[in-house]
Amino acid sequence: MFVKKLSNCESFLAGDSTILKELFNPSKDKLCVNYSLAHAIVKPNSRSIKHSLTTSEVYYILKGSGIMHIEIESQNVSEGDTIIIPPNSVQFIENSGSDDLIFLCIVEPAWQAENEIVLE
Repeated sequence: MFVKKLSNCESFLAGDSTILKELFNPSKDKLCVNYSLAHAIVKPNSRSIKHSLTTSEVYYILKGSGIMHIEIESQNVSEGDTIIIPPNSVQFIENSGSDDLIFLCIVEPAWQAENEIVLE
């Protein structure tokens, strides 16, 4: 059984400027899954940096509201929304609310630095 508390995960500033806590990544945690899971925060009046991943990604919004930008499309998102981000899509998310925008990121195959291109 694998259980990890969010409070025990170290925060770091990701390449796209989100505040991340990696919950698990099979390359580090020796798990038999092909995806990684991270907890992300974008502060009010802030946004992630435009970037793309060669892998697919899913965001699940836990708290707050924002605007998700994928290629030329933009859509308001809020608590309970799931966003599918296709591989190689230019993307960023902005916090349009007054509270932290908090979401989960699932990357499949699991996130690796060499699969991410920061564009700004």
